[in-house]
Amino acid sequence: MSRTTANISRRTALHATGMTLSVGVVASVLAACGSSSSSDSSEGGSITFRLWDEQAASAYEDALKTFTADTGIDVRVEQVAWSDYFTTLRNDIAADSAPDVFWTNSSNFVDYAAAGRLLNIDETFSESERDGWLDAAITQYTHDGALWGVPALADPNIAVYYNKELLDKAGIAVADLEELAWDPHASTDTLRETAARLTLDGNGMTPTEDGFNPNNIVQFGYNAALDLQAIYLPWLGANGASYQDSEGTMNFASTEGIDTFQYIVDLINQDHVAPSAADTNNNGDFSRDQFIQGKMGLFQSGAYNLANVNDGASFEWGIVPLPQGPKGRGGVINAIVAAGSANSANPAAQKQLLAWIASADGSRCLGETGVGLPGNTEAQESWTDYWNEQGIDVSAMTEIDTDTALPGPFGSNIQGAMDASVKILSEVFLGRQDVAEGVKAAQDAGNKVIEG
Repeated sequence: MSRTTANISRRTALHATGMTLSVGVVASVLAACGSSSSSDSSEGGSITFRLWDEQAASAYEDALKTFTADTGIDVRVEQVAWSDYFTTLRNDIAADSAPDVFWTNSSNFVDYAAAGRLLNIDETFSESERDGWLDAAITQYTHDGALWGVPALADPNIAVYYNKELLDKAGIAVADLEELAWDPHASTDTLRETAARLTLDGNGMTPTEDGFNPNNIVQFGYNAALDLQAIYLPWLGANGASYQDSEGTMNFASTEGIDTFQYIVDLINQDHVAPSAADTNNNGDFSRDQFIQGKMGLFQSGAYNLANVNDGASFEWGIVPLPQGPKGRGGVINAIVAAGSANSANPAAQKQLLAWIASADGSRCLGETGVGLPGNTEAQESWTDYWNEQGIDVSAMTEIDTDTALPGPFGSNIQGAMDASVKILSEVFLGRQDVAEGVKAAQDAGNKVIEG
């Protein structure tokens, strides 16, 4: 198994919002044309920078004071909530008022690039101007032979949070969690056994005991759920399956893929160690809240929940690597980039801002405030240093199994394809549709959207 630390050339696990289902680009956007909202084309001037993360916006605003003093460029930082982000961006592009620079994710950039709305980074920055740029982000955001964004944020890998108090009560050592493994073809495995020991009904009984009441679970062992980023994408890779092929066609309904989904669904509906899909399908925060409230022993998630857990948990907790799957530990590989509007009225200032965002200095403001892993490798240590100062060992999130980790969803129409497939997978996780049939139907529905 090949593993590498986060600051070596690699793509990283998805930012939480990077995988959340968002509104796709529609035809009116692709046909729209016009200029950026900025009108000052002189040296310096004012430009706009839009992103969806409130903490990142605050960190950028503070750091950009020095940038403005050095360059004379006034940067207006616009934070738009994730739930409205891509809808607002689509509408602004259609109204000829797009920001000069904006965050985008792997699910949306291809459509913008195809519409001619993004700045071609290869034509704007030479190789000598890319010191520290994460190679994996460059690979991920290269389409049709061109790069369409500069590295901004590299999300660390998915890992497993644990509640030390609940482990102690169940007689489970933290060291044992390092050896957790899952196998869809085995009658049992250490993950299922450990999750069962951490699951209790109202009478304090575990799922392995006679009389256990699955309708009155008060403590869950694990958080299996319809969660692409935290659960089934990393586990598909760990079982030797994939989500898409190299051309972007969905291919998760392979034999290995179906086995993976069957295992996850069984954790919920057969083993009863995870919350009901009725609670989690439409509430991505349900399991996180259960963990923070001390009602879940193990919580598989990403760095995007570090601050939530750190602020909300009243118990001792920590992080361990993903469980070992049949082919490896898996993981998710993704980054967030800052893209430039192809129609900016101030391209000189736009280039300077993009260069700063991708630089060690611009990237470091996200790491040293704990917001996220910087997209510039020279600044990534600032993120681990921040969490170490908080008493949190995040090393489990800075390693990835490069043999089995999967990239985030990509390609034209992928967001609509994800929407279509999830509608069917929701029924599978609820136990209302056969896993094999449902997974195949979900794949077909997604590919129908991709094909247009």
